[in-house]
Amino acid sequence: MTLLDEPASEEEIPEAEEATLEFEAAAIRAESRRGFLMALPAYAYLVTFFAVPLVIVSVYSFATRNRYGGTDLSGWNLDAYRKLGEPIVRDILFRSLWIAMLTTFICLLIGYPFAYFLATRRPAVRNLMLVFVMIPFWSNFLVRNYAWRVLLGRNGLVSDGFELVGLGPREFLFTRTAVMIGLVYGFLPFMILPLYASIERIDSSLLEASRDLYASGWQTFRRVLLPLSMPGVIAGSILTFVPSLGAYVTPEILGGAKSTLLGSYIVSQFLTARNWPVGASLSFVLMAVMLVSTVAYFRSGARNL
Repeated sequence: MTLLDEPASEEEIPEAEEATLEFEAAAIRAESRRGFLMALPAYAYLVTFFAVPLVIVSVYSFATRNRYGGTDLSGWNLDAYRKLGEPIVRDILFRSLWIAMLTTFICLLIGYPFAYFLATRRPAVRNLMLVFVMIPFWSNFLVRNYAWRVLLGRNGLVSDGFELVGLGPREFLFTRTAVMIGLVYGFLPFMILPLYASIERIDSSLLEASRDLYASGWQTFRRVLLPLSMPGVIAGSILTFVPSLGAYVTPEILGGAKSTLLGSYIVSQFLTARNWPVGASLSFVLMAVMLVSTVAYFRSGARNL
């Protein structure tokens, strides 16, 4: 028997296994360090632009407004949160929630058929339509809102169109309808893109199998297409609802004083009323809603998108 044919001794086998385990542990530690260093800019961004502002806002929400319009950070209390139960704040909050939910529903109603149509086209047409969806992002959001202000004004294109068909001149500017139109226009791409990403990944053979089993179009949609595209529905709804709830630019330009929403009221508390604790408490509640919505989004299977 040669040296190559001799089996390893019982002492050498544990030593080899131990060396292998140490090597694997060292590789895992090196990979962890490399992953942490790669994610460090993202952590720094989150701490700087999310955690620190959140702490500052939470501190000011427990402060006290003095008689001169300043903020006293020494006397912490819950007065600012108690004022959130006042009728004017409740009305603004419920109005903002209603408009945000209605905006989300309308965007879903428009965006889902469009996303399905987009996902089922051939690549050349699909890419061209995706460019059309992204075109609004190439211009300034403020400019686009002022464009809608011109269109919805007394002598705007929308009013002239109603008058042309015999319905008389209509002025939508400074109404909730104008705010709804602006919000749907502004946030519709945030609904379309997640829906498209979700629907495009669905295996078309599943839809064909449903039709082969004599399912109607509605049954195929309800039992096959909608459940499989639910991650996109949830993602698009959150990406639409959250910014609609705290929108400031669109309600301020198109709604005016008659359609004050949560974002406008928060700004007025900081700049006009000089009541930073109330503005901070409302901002903290709004950020809490955003945080809860984001957590719910990821727990509902957003990683499958």
